[in-house]
Amino acid sequence: MTASIRDAARPFSGHALTALLSPATRLLGLGEPTHGVEAFPELRNELFRHLVEHEGYRSIAIESDCLAGLATDAYVTDSVGTLDDALAHGFSHGFGALPANRELLRWIYEFNQQHPREEQLRFYGFDGPLEITGAASPRPSLVALHSYLAAHLDPPYDRATLDELLDDDARWTDEAIMYDPAKSVGRTPEARELRVLADDLGALLTAHAPHLTAAASPDAFWRAELHARTATGLLRYHAAMADTGPDRIAKLLSQRDAMMADNLDAVVRREEHRGPTLAFAHNAHLQREESSMRFAGRIARWWSAGAIAGTRLGDRYAYVATTFGSRGSDVPPADTLEGLLSTLPDDRSVIDPTQLAASTRKLTHRIPADHTYAALDPATTGQADAIVFVRDIR
Repeated sequence: MTASIRDAARPFSGHALTALLSPATRLLGLGEPTHGVEAFPELRNELFRHLVEHEGYRSIAIESDCLAGLATDAYVTDSVGTLDDALAHGFSHGFGALPANRELLRWIYEFNQQHPREEQLRFYGFDGPLEITGAASPRPSLVALHSYLAAHLDPPYDRATLDELLDDDARWTDEAIMYDPAKSVGRTPEARELRVLADDLGALLTAHAPHLTAAASPDAFWRAELHARTATGLLRYHAAMADTGPDRIAKLLSQRDAMMADNLDAVVRREEHRGPTLAFAHNAHLQREESSMRFAGRIARWWSAGAIAGTRLGDRYAYVATTFGSRGSDVPPADTLEGLLSTLPDDRSVIDPTQLAASTRKLTHRIPADHTYAALDPATTGQADAIVFVRDIR
């Protein structure tokens, strides 16, 4: 172990991590290198408790369906439904099955039961209603947005027009679309008309914001804005699914992270007067450098939600990358970043990237043992505000 790596590292704790962050931080992105490994959401839970109790954070946003997240938030804030209901219906990507997410909701619920409304914690999903296998129909968001506007204004479209243009939801959600763009309805005349309709309804919502906020509530208006963003985002995503060009996957990834960034931006604005927000997602969705992945023999590149948020927020956005050393027989070579960090004495460490730079110049990029893990690039570690290293994971 070199002196520089030893000087750059501290045993993991919330205090050790936040000491590396700008005091201006309003959105803290905590990345994980892979999904489904309990060590990382468990670490997230530990950090979130510290942030709430010592740093004034009052919300958490995770890589999960933004609409499903409304049900989860209703459970932890207003006791709507049960914990099992929130886990079953308030998460996407199968994340409701993770024990750490059960523990997260249990802790937030108990915290909120003991605090007044203005100090309670909020839960957000900031992903779109998207899965690897496909995308949701824009119907729920378009109908919710139209219903909200129709209760207070006279929108230029009626519900029958919506239903006629949307037709059967199965046309939108067919999983075969992901593999066959020709099956997508995203560029049909009806879809193009829906994009104009969604834009018009969103513009109407913005134009009448003062009246609508006073007539209902700021929270109801915020949810209407969420539905407006989701409807237009989904229609763009479905249009990209109909693309037959070689950059189709890159366009889908780019559109997804653009939706994520817009949702994070809305969360930060809503929480501005309550406290900062912790965002938790894959490193590739939060890092400042350009993201990439190999798919069908091609490299797809796109800008992450974190990179977009960082452009908008400046030093009010902080990014913490996480990575690990060994997983069973997958042991990092000594000349990789993870191999170097494995020489640290602690099971979990916080590393200051600015002090790490001299130690990474001759390191190679770790090649994962399987496709589920994305190793950190030694050349870009300086773009993170901190790195958390877990030496061994199950």
